[in-house]
Amino acid sequence: MNIEKAVIPVAGLGTRFLPATLSIPKVMIPVLDQPPLHYCVAEALNSGITKIIFVISENQRDIIENYFNHHDAVIDALKSKGDMELLNRVEEISHMVEMDFVIQEAPLGLGHAVLMAKNMVGENSFAVLLPDDLILGNNPTLKKLCAIHAEGNEVVLAIKKVAPESIPNLGIVSTNDQEGEIRDITGVVEKPSLPKAPSNLAIVGRYILPPEIFQALEHSNQGALGEIQLTDAIGELIPHVGCKGYLFKDKHFDVGIPIGLLKASIHQALKRDDTHDDLANWLSNLSSDKK
Repeated sequence: MNIEKAVIPVAGLGTRFLPATLSIPKVMIPVLDQPPLHYCVAEALNSGITKIIFVISENQRDIIENYFNHHDAVIDALKSKGDMELLNRVEEISHMVEMDFVIQEAPLGLGHAVLMAKNMVGENSFAVLLPDDLILGNNPTLKKLCAIHAEGNEVVLAIKKVAPESIPNLGIVSTNDQEGEIRDITGVVEKPSLPKAPSNLAIVGRYILPPEIFQALEHSNQGALGEIQLTDAIGELIPHVGCKGYLFKDKHFDVGIPIGLLKASIHQALKRDDTHDDLANWLSNLSSDKK
């Protein structure tokens, strides 16, 4: 069965980007000149998904909705300037997405955010994308996850190898497979201590989930801060529906922290013809100045 809907949780407070996030959602702070949310939506659409459910805080809707709407004044100005390349990019945004919104009144964990979308998702499997995880490649990682799910209707997770110091801050999977890009996942654990970590394979912001996840979330135990962890609910499902992990090879940036956003912006600028030379020369001079 094709995956038609995606849930994108964006209701976090963005405290790591204060004071900027006093006026703009974290997911709208640009990577070079395009916000992480744009990349996330584009990945979903390029994976065959036609409907996006944004889980938002109350003050975010106008900003996000306005971004993906038609901007007549901007389009007219670009037409008069003859800037067809930028015109095409702006017009493409207004045709990108069919949007729905659900408000998460309090940040009670990723599992709670996904649970908020239950009524809009319905009875079919769906995708979850986290804009903090920017994955850049020629072929969408999510598209591969959708294809894997179509073969067995299992939970499917994007995974990557991470450094030991990162393990206590991430969701980590256990697997008996040692080779290949697709792994059978036997368990998941949220933020394990390093000695108790079952592997160095972390979940990275892309999920395909069956509708049974909602029942698992509803019965999940809340943590000390009242949060509902998606990882715990996935762990409950694995014995019943199975789980695959896709070990993707594309570039990944954590744009949920300022240094990750900066690295992603530099990466994108070095790839573009209109910014590469200027930035490369500046970086070269900067390096020379330090010697």
